[in-house]
Amino acid sequence: MNSITVLSPATLRTERRALAALIAGAVGIGFAPIFVRLSDLGPSATGFHRLLLALPAMLLWLAVERRHRPGPRPTRADSWRLIGAGLFFAGDLAIWHWSIGLTSVANATLLANFAPLYVTIAAWTLFGQRPTGRFVVALGLALAGAVALMGDSLSFAAAHLWGDGLALICAGFYAGYILMVSHLRSRLSTATIMAWSGAVSALALLPVAVLSGESLIPPNPETWAVLFGLALVSHVGGQGLIAAGLAHLPPAFGSMVLLVQPAVAALLAWAWLGEPLSWGQAAGALAIIAGIRLARR
Repeated sequence: MNSITVLSPATLRTERRALAALIAGAVGIGFAPIFVRLSDLGPSATGFHRLLLALPAMLLWLAVERRHRPGPRPTRADSWRLIGAGLFFAGDLAIWHWSIGLTSVANATLLANFAPLYVTIAAWTLFGQRPTGRFVVALGLALAGAVALMGDSLSFAAAHLWGDGLALICAGFYAGYILMVSHLRSRLSTATIMAWSGAVSALALLPVAVLSGESLIPPNPETWAVLFGLALVSHVGGQGLIAAGLAHLPPAFGSMVLLVQPAVAALLAWAWLGEPLSWGQAAGALAIIAGIRLARR
């Protein structure tokens, strides 16, 4: 990100498709808070079912892909990275759900979306991808928009300090997941990454859900429908499109695009749950979009 490169028309088309995939993926995961709110299970149990119910669809996707368009199989090094990606994602879900019990939902959501900051720092220090001044300004604008989006509900106090800290740790786990997936996509298909890392995430999250003391059995058909929606729309669709898009865009920019997610969640909460959307929140959403456009330039 520290130099300007002239791209061919084919490369530009590929990057535009990747950007569209990331935005669509962000919209998919934007539905997740709505599904979690509608679920009659606890947050940890809901997160576990999100992964468990998505697994058959991802394995079917992988089987169809290998039959019609076989690609490289994971090497031993790839297998360790897939395990790492799965553990990072399980940690993201588990710690976020834990933080919700110790701070406000708004605080947990906002601070968990600081992942782009972690990704930018890691991409610079680990891979030498130094951000330009314009990108830093764009990232600051987008993060300020995220703060404005949650501003009416934020409550920073000493009593929330532990929960807020956990939410920031959660952002670090999601940043690790993004970096792992971005690296794996240079060799492996989206289906391979989603299937194997998803299986690891489900296995890792099972003891968390059991130890939480929450019921793991959905009590009615409506809850089953909500859980399947969470699994297919937010995980298979949302995270799958994000993994596809990360193959063709720098991880720092890709993670920044995902700041669209809280804006989508706020709009859905306004439309479906009747939660009011203030002018300040609308300005925050526009600031996120402006930041992404500036970074894209």
